[in-house]
Amino acid sequence: MKIESYSAKDTFNAGYKLGSQATKGQVYCLTGDLGVGKTVFTQGFAKGLGVDDHVNSPTFTIVKEYEGNKLPFYHFDVYRIVDVQEMDEIGYEEYFYGDGVCMIEWSDLIEDILPMDRVSIEIKKDLAKGYDYREINII
Repeated sequence: MKIESYSAKDTFNAGYKLGSQATKGQVYCLTGDLGVGKTVFTQGFAKGLGVDDHVNSPTFTIVKEYEGNKLPFYHFDVYRIVDVQEMDEIGYEEYFYGDGVCMIEWSDLIEDILPMDRVSIEIKKDLAKGYDYREINII
């Protein structure tokens, strides 16, 4: 599915729609360049799950846990992961195969340990269509 976003609000709303449809045990893998809107998308996603807390990128903690009205939400940012084995230290399997929903920013950096059953999301800029334009591809 391809979604065209012309503003941060559009990107947030795309995440919200996907989050409101999420079910227990799903893993979402999010990729895109720095500043493309991954965290904005994730904030919308979390709101769709019923998370009322402010969601920001867990760059230095790798994962943040939130309690949504529907399901627990686990937000990963693996940008600073040097070795996939670092994920063992945080017990990633409990998150990936647990009762909540995972969103993993920079998921391509841990490709070797990702579940086969996952949803991939790529956000890209296209400056020819405007500074705020984003193409969101959900596979």
